[in-house]
Amino acid sequence: MFTTVNRYVIAERALRAAAPHELLDAVRRVLVEQYAAESVDLLMADYGLTVLQPVAVLPQTVKPVSVHNSAAGRAFGAQEPVVEADRNGRARVHLPVSVRGDRLGVLSVTLPPDSGVRELLGELSDIAEVLGHEVVVAERDTDIYLQARRKDRLTLAAEMQWQLLPGRSCSRPEYDLAAQLEPAYGIFGDNFDWSATADHLMLYVTNGMGEGIEASLLTNLAINALRNARRAGLAIDDQAALADQAVYAHYRGRCYLSVLMFDFDLTTGCATVVDAGSPRLLRLRDGAVERVTFEAQLPLGMFEETDYVVQEFQVEAGDRLVFVSDGVYAVADPKGEAYGDAALARAVQATRLLPAAEVPRAILRELSGHRGRSVADDDALVVCLDWHGI
Repeated sequence: MFTTVNRYVIAERALRAAAPHELLDAVRRVLVEQYAAESVDLLMADYGLTVLQPVAVLPQTVKPVSVHNSAAGRAFGAQEPVVEADRNGRARVHLPVSVRGDRLGVLSVTLPPDSGVRELLGELSDIAEVLGHEVVVAERDTDIYLQARRKDRLTLAAEMQWQLLPGRSCSRPEYDLAAQLEPAYGIFGDNFDWSATADHLMLYVTNGMGEGIEASLLTNLAINALRNARRAGLAIDDQAALADQAVYAHYRGRCYLSVLMFDFDLTTGCATVVDAGSPRLLRLRDGAVERVTFEAQLPLGMFEETDYVVQEFQVEAGDRLVFVSDGVYAVADPKGEAYGDAALARAVQATRLLPAAEVPRAILRELSGHRGRSVADDDALVVCLDWHGI
């Protein structure tokens, strides 16, 4: 026990003392010295969640690893360590690097023969978790980890949108929450935001208007106006009203955006809702999928000084909520047929056994098959919330 705790403390101290861009070097030194590791690599999930890319100095020369058909990808998807053994007895251990449910990547470590890898998985996993926390902090001061997340160049609009997001997933005992945007490297208007306290979860799902930089600027203004009101302690109807005023004051009704806003009480599952020309919501309950509708109100910024009214909504333990933008349900196939509610309900049903973190990617992958081409013409947003209750 002393040796295990001591090695963990050594790793933690080394990571906290390292310069932001030297976290991989720091954890590599510890793993070599304390575990006789032969190689150590940190792989970051790309924005499209299709590959894991090694952290390295640009230009990167190491090939990315597929999320879909690799051992590292299995560790990332399952959020469990995966061990590969070679013919010489060496073990390649792939450890998920995550922070409170937000999946960042994988730490891959090669250990020598007879190292007792199975007994080491717990403490190696703890070190990978500490590394994840330090990466999140380090991203304030270095671009190296953000650069490793991109397999292609982001458009400026997409750069702005990804920087605006809270993360791509999060977990608490009461819920699991995840979201994904496509086209990941060219997104411009759709967005999501969330924030939790001890007893509340606030969730915004935004269906943006327009294209390119203008769409991104509109969404940035609206989301920051909502955050400003939320951080002032205002209820969601007042948040919507103040954001509406901010958008209208700037655009005078020329541009506006739709948003669906929830304030969940974590102790009861009762939510207050503002539907401002919203994205769509489907609920999976007891094996059945149904569309949930609210009283539609005006989008933010359409008219001056719009008043918003809250509605009540109840979730139950075991419910899955899936939110989608019009870039999902309105997408046409090569024959011009829209994806529609029926196909969307089938996709929600087909992904019912997946964890929440995997659902957005799976639905968007199925949508790509319907679209018949890999590049989308419109933003597509999927948010999945699994409610566990207390």
